[in-house]
Amino acid sequence: MIAAIVFFLFLKTNFYKDAAILLLVIGLLSGVVGYTVYKRSDSDRQRNVYAYDMNPSQLKEKELPRMKTVMKNFVVYRYLEIFLLLVVAVLYIYFIKDFKHDFWRGFGLALAVMALLALVADYFAEKRGKVYTKGIESFIQDKA
Repeated sequence: MIAAIVFFLFLKTNFYKDAAILLLVIGLLSGVVGYTVYKRSDSDRQRNVYAYDMNPSQLKEKELPRMKTVMKNFVVYRYLEIFLLLVVAVLYIYFIKDFKHDFWRGFGLALAVMALLALVADYFAEKRGKVYTKGIESFIQDKA
């Protein structure tokens, strides 16, 4: 969202103003998703600590299936983000010299930035998710 504000207010060409629109929309969506996860995480932590101490079967019945779904979704996200980067490459190459289509060039730039940031963030989140999922599986096996 900061990049959108900088693009819109300080960089006066249509190219950057058009990129700012997409950056703002995706930034707002990312903010809503991030806030939702943040808001839910403390109750998830409390539920899992309780399950760890008092009801370990709940980890097997609820948390492990949830994490397996999350891990499958990371694969889908990765392919989607790579697909978006390919779309951006095509847009950029197609409109590179066509200054009448600044919207599409700006859209491509903004989409590239967002897809690349999402790909990097999801890579690290997936690594942490793998460690967490293996820890749950190990704990469940030790309790069995």
